[in-house]
Amino acid sequence: MSTKKQGIINNLSIDPNKILPMRYLWARQHYKDGVANNWVPEEVSMQQDVEQWKSKTVLTDVERRMVLWNMGFFSTAESLTANNIVLTVYKHVTNPECRQYLLRQAYEEAVHTDTFIYCCDSLGLDPDEVYNMYQTIPSIKEKDAFVVSLTQSIMDPEFATDSLKNIQRFLHDLIGFYVIMEGIFFYAGFAMMLALKRRNKLCGIGEQFEYIMRDESIHLAFGCDLINTIKAENPEVWTYEFQMEITELIKHAVDLEKMYAHDACPTGIVGINAQQFSEYVEHIADRRLERIDLPKVYGTKNPFPWMSQSTDLNKEKNFFETRVTEYQTAGSLDW
Repeated sequence: MSTKKQGIINNLSIDPNKILPMRYLWARQHYKDGVANNWVPEEVSMQQDVEQWKSKTVLTDVERRMVLWNMGFFSTAESLTANNIVLTVYKHVTNPECRQYLLRQAYEEAVHTDTFIYCCDSLGLDPDEVYNMYQTIPSIKEKDAFVVSLTQSIMDPEFATDSLKNIQRFLHDLIGFYVIMEGIFFYAGFAMMLALKRRNKLCGIGEQFEYIMRDESIHLAFGCDLINTIKAENPEVWTYEFQMEITELIKHAVDLEKMYAHDACPTGIVGINAQQFSEYVEHIADRRLERIDLPKVYGTKNPFPWMSQSTDLNKEKNFFETRVTEYQTAGSLDW
């Protein structure tokens, strides 16, 4: 295959240091949306959360276990996503406006990592227990290992998108990173933590998860636009066989996330059971498949329609009731 001179990858005519004029305006819009959602965890009060965590009556043992498992998964998953951005995606996508967004996303991953440090410190959790769950909890370990296996090839310093096979491999790993890791593997955990918040439990942590999920929705949108642009500019790589391979990967990811949902919350919490968390994962997976032009697999209805509110955050908030300090820009993002 001859190296392309135009496009979002393999573009020899692009100076990555020269951001104007822009070609991919969607990348610029995602950057601006990320800036509008700017936040840091220390702006969220944890006083009520600390009181509830210390109380012997507010949280059940099942709820405490569920919180610890989600802290354990997300604390390492955010580092994994940051490594993918900085070490692989940034290297191969040299378009300047896309790189500007990737830098913004890398910053947001650092904020998310800081969020779990802040939560662990506030609640007095054992960091060795929380940060080693990716090795000690089988369903967390399997999810992390699966994502690492999906992105192994482009971590090779000799890897280059210089052939149809390698462009396909790059697409495969981008889908593993954006669609599976950020678009599926996070969402059962999001639903669990926000279900607690709906019952006025650990509202500080729940509010931070809302803002993390809002960041992740922009990450996913950028990733899908990147994937779809590479497909459009290199249509020969999007073969039927490759589409089937990607569909099977996503189905396997759904199985792993459903296993995690049943492990993290085996008996459910008041009003919600593990099966509903699994159904939510199937619903989310169908939306991800359609976003990259693949047919949906499950046809499962959304068991948690309230989750869209948490993602969109269209409602007004009373900052004096929920915050120590007022957000300057987070409320300005229009969905």
